[in-house]
Amino acid sequence: MDLHFGDSKPTDDERAAVDALLGPPESSWEGADRSDADLRWARGGREARDRRDLLLPGLHAINDRIGWISDGALDYLCRRLTVPPAEAYGVATFYAMFSVKPRPATVLHVCTDLACAAAGASELCAGIEARLGPGSGVSVQRSPCLGLCERAPAALAIKAGDPVRTAVSAPATVHDAVLAASAPDSAPEEPPAALAVPQAGDPSLTLLRRVGVVDPSSLDDYRAHGGYTALRRAFELGPAGVIREVTDSGLVGRGGAAFPTGRKWQATASQPDHPHYVVCNADESEPGTFKDRVIMEGDPYALVEAMTIAAYATGAHQGYLYLRGEYPRALHRLEHALTQARARGLLGDDILGQGYAFDIEIRRGAGAYICGEETALFNSIEGYRGEPRSKPPFPVEKGLFGKPTVENNVETLVNVLPILTMGAPAYAAIGTGRSTGPKLFCVSGSVARPGIYELPFGATLGELLELAGARDGLRAVLLGGAAGGFVRADELDIPLTFEGTREAGTTLGSGVVMAFDDTVPLPRLLLRIAEFFRDESCGQCVPCRVGTVRQEEALHRIVQRTGAAAADDIALLREVGRAMRDASICGLGQTAWNAVESAIDRLGAYE
Repeated sequence: MDLHFGDSKPTDDERAAVDALLGPPESSWEGADRSDADLRWARGGREARDRRDLLLPGLHAINDRIGWISDGALDYLCRRLTVPPAEAYGVATFYAMFSVKPRPATVLHVCTDLACAAAGASELCAGIEARLGPGSGVSVQRSPCLGLCERAPAALAIKAGDPVRTAVSAPATVHDAVLAASAPDSAPEEPPAALAVPQAGDPSLTLLRRVGVVDPSSLDDYRAHGGYTALRRAFELGPAGVIREVTDSGLVGRGGAAFPTGRKWQATASQPDHPHYVVCNADESEPGTFKDRVIMEGDPYALVEAMTIAAYATGAHQGYLYLRGEYPRALHRLEHALTQARARGLLGDDILGQGYAFDIEIRRGAGAYICGEETALFNSIEGYRGEPRSKPPFPVEKGLFGKPTVENNVETLVNVLPILTMGAPAYAAIGTGRSTGPKLFCVSGSVARPGIYELPFGATLGELLELAGARDGLRAVLLGGAAGGFVRADELDIPLTFEGTREAGTTLGSGVVMAFDDTVPLPRLLLRIAEFFRDESCGQCVPCRVGTVRQEEALHRIVQRTGAAAADDIALLREVGRAMRDASICGLGQTAWNAVESAIDRLGAYE
């Protein structure tokens, strides 16, 4: 059944939320409250269709103002953008942070993912629900990872209005979480980003050296500590010189795929089709990952400078920063940084007087793990469901809006700054021959000092856990997050490099290191991983859509069975896992079985 424009009308607040983003409507075709005389001919349709990419911001505008998206509000937004209501409904229901059903204006997201589950998230949820009771005006939602793993358990309160208000409670108690939901303006202020960096202030740091040292709101402070030195060096080298330095440094993507960054930039720069785009993937939704959040909150100008260098090298004049919707403080810090950079001639039509034009637009995600996949991210920005595309063509040929696009995550981009300031040979001397430079690791779970650690590639897992203060009774370590794999407590000599973890039969991924002691029930942890992938599958391809459900069902049965019956389900799990790995379109389905497989084979999870 198709959906059509109905009789529902937007409220004044809903109309105002959309008009604040798009401007007032110019005709009755767009929903203007005028006579029907101008309905005799259509005007402005082509221009409206060119603004399809404003669908996601429009949904955010309504959800932020009202707390949910009504039929009337959705119809009005569709008229403004000439988007078929069926398509807009499909987009609105794709994201976990939106609701198309009435709900209270305040939503309290309580993380129940791996680190928070181990820290008592279930008891926290039960306590919050008991304290609030029915009719409290607060909707409590169990949420996947909020990117606050170093302060688990965590909760995020969002109170709709003009403006929308948010409050974070982490580590959360029942009292603090309820306070954040009922009075976000009165909730305690979040601790500074530097508290997530146990090494803060260490002069030997490279990527994190400014976190906790500079004022993240001050452009002058950033420049006083070496800011924009790399961009000036880039202008001296020219685009080809910048790409050569990045290539010679050996920098590879830090999101998990480890593709050579210089090759990606060169392939994009050489495309004759224009315009070119730069996209920063700041939608770090992998359970256990929070390094990009810490950089954006503690050193936002570094990301702005790095994106500018990437754009200059690849011939782009427009950049998009896709930021996950669960990061309100990072959003405020980056919005302020972009405003200051434009005012000081560091973004805009003539950057540093070099005649080069570039600007950055922030696009907020809305709770979809799959949008961390680059082509799903492009679809999301363009106003479609965040479903991955088949490749080829690759993004360097046809990416965002069908144009050549370079996409990197936050950590990859900020590595470009030391490459240009210290030179490619000096950078390549850090780490190992095949994994060069420093790497950020997100350590959480059963450790005394959780947080972001910066180490050169080649340090061992044991050395990292010693820094973080691993607790007694260590049973297992999860590398790479939910899409990664478990290793035993006697395998801590694994070198933390892409090739070292691969040779050990596991993965480095994005740098997640979650430690679990013998108090954590492993079967419940595996079941949570399966639930996560079931919820986050976009449903586009059958192997992943069906396989993630079958995986969760089998794990439920295994917990209740023993002997031959459990062995049958484990055999079924292996068969389903192979099918997902071989036939899924994207990495979500291809890796959904990894952690469960490693727990069965390496840890004897169900013996």
